[in-house]
Amino acid sequence: MWSLRLSAILLSVLMLAGCSDPKIDTSSMPASVVSVEKVRESLPAYKRDDFDQGLIIMATATFNGIDILNPHRMNAAEIAELANAQMHGLTGDQVIRRADEILRQRRSREREQAIRTLTRLEEKHANAVHDKQQLARFTIDEALFYMTQSPYGAPEPVIDLTVTNGTERAVSTLFLRGVVTSTDRSVPWVDESFYYVIPGGIEPGETLAWSLAPNRFGPWGNAQIPDAAALTITLEGVQGADDESFWDSPALTENEMARLERLREEYGEIALSSAE
Repeated sequence: MWSLRLSAILLSVLMLAGCSDPKIDTSSMPASVVSVEKVRESLPAYKRDDFDQGLIIMATATFNGIDILNPHRMNAAEIAELANAQMHGLTGDQVIRRADEILRQRRSREREQAIRTLTRLEEKHANAVHDKQQLARFTIDEALFYMTQSPYGAPEPVIDLTVTNGTERAVSTLFLRGVVTSTDRSVPWVDESFYYVIPGGIEPGETLAWSLAPNRFGPWGNAQIPDAAALTITLEGVQGADDESFWDSPALTENEMARLERLREEYGEIALSSAE
C-alpha cells in the first residue's frame, strides 16, 4: 500500500513539474517579451542556443526571403514582434521540437524541388546531346570560296558546297555559318550566318553539290580576300519540307551546366533511385 501511495505522490510531483514549465504568451507585446525570457532562463544552458534558433525558425518560417536554415540571433523584442499564434502556449522543449519539424519539412521540400530541377536539366542536356549527334550526321563534305568576275567586271563571290544527308529525314533548308580566314590575318575576312533553301530538298542518303552566290555587296565581296583564303562552313540547323525546325534543342548555358553538376553531386543517387 505504501509503495502505491509513493508512486502516486511521485507521479503527482512529475505532473506538477511538467505543468509548471513556463510557456510563451503571445497575447501582447509585453507578455511575449517577458515570457520568452522566462522560458529561455528555465532551460538548461546547453539547450538555450537551440531554443533561440527554434524561436527564430518558427517566427520566420512563413516569411519569404529569410533563410530559416541559417538563423541569426535576435533579441526578445524582435522575436516577440515576429511571434505568431503557433508559439503561444509552448514550453522551451516544445519550441525546439516544433522548430526541428519545420526544418525537416523545409529540407524535404527543398530536396524535392532540387530533384525536379535535376531531372529537368538532365532531360534538357540529353535532348541537346541527341540533337547535336543527329545534326552531325548531315555532313559538309566540301566547302570552297573563290572570286570570279561578273559580266560587268565586278568581283563575284562564289561558294562551292557539297553536302550529304546521312539522316533519316528529308531536309529543305540549311542554316549555315561561313568563316573565311587566311594565315596572314588574325581576324576572319568573313564570319556570317546565312541560310540556303534547297530546290527540291535533299533526301536521306543523298549527296548534292551547289555553287552559291553570297551577297557581293557585303563582306563576301571584299576584293582584298586572298585567293588562298580558307572557308569553313558549319551547319547550325535544318528545316523539313513543312518549314519545321528539328534537332534544335538548345545546349545548357554555363550556369545551367554548373548547376547540373552541383545537383548531380548532391542528389544524383537519390534521383536515380527514384527513377528506378
